[in-house]
Amino acid sequence: MSGFFSKLLDLMFPPRCTFCRSLLKKDERHICARCMKNLPYTSAGYRRKGDFFAVCVAPLFYKDDVRKSILRFKFKGATNYASCYGKLLADCIKERLGERYDIITWVPLSRERKRKRGYDQAFLLATAAALELDDVAVELLKKRVDSPAQSGLGAAEKRKANVSGVYEAANPDIINGKNILIIDDVSTTGATFSECARVLLMAGAGKVLCAALAVTEGD
Repeated sequence: MSGFFSKLLDLMFPPRCTFCRSLLKKDERHICARCMKNLPYTSAGYRRKGDFFAVCVAPLFYKDDVRKSILRFKFKGATNYASCYGKLLADCIKERLGERYDIITWVPLSRERKRKRGYDQAFLLATAAALELDDVAVELLKKRVDSPAQSGLGAAEKRKANVSGVYEAANPDIINGKNILIIDDVSTTGATFSECARVLLMAGAGKVLCAALAVTEGD
């Protein structure tokens, strides 16, 4: 896009912070200085383990403006947030996981949910993060059952039951023996990551690692 049209778009639609929605200054990109400093970052040593996956890392806690931002991304069509999120997630992956994986994939939406929403936010996030990592995201999972959203469930047991058996392996020939990194937007109890990891291990994966943009505190 030419500089003229880029400036015209900025005049018509001034760029705003991905998180607090304040107008960005000329030297700011995606995130305002206040949010850059005050976002609820996880500590550098934050790690979580779960059933079937070796470790889960995340740069942010799912609260306040982070939560509001991700909800806009998932349900309000704010797909332009993906590049900002991808950079945050990629930096976290490089710092905390290094080169411990062979393939990047994502937690997919069901065909019905994707058709209704118009896009798969985890695919956009994984693609943006992979680009920052000089890599590509590969489809290794399909969601064959349109189960209720995890966000509408409470107890961990309900979340675990809700995702049991709903995923299947895609492209099994390239899964065998590989260490796989699964990306998703939010992880709460880890039930979704666990079920996806179980499917990949059953398909022959060597080890499964996970990365979410945000996690709930206390997990």
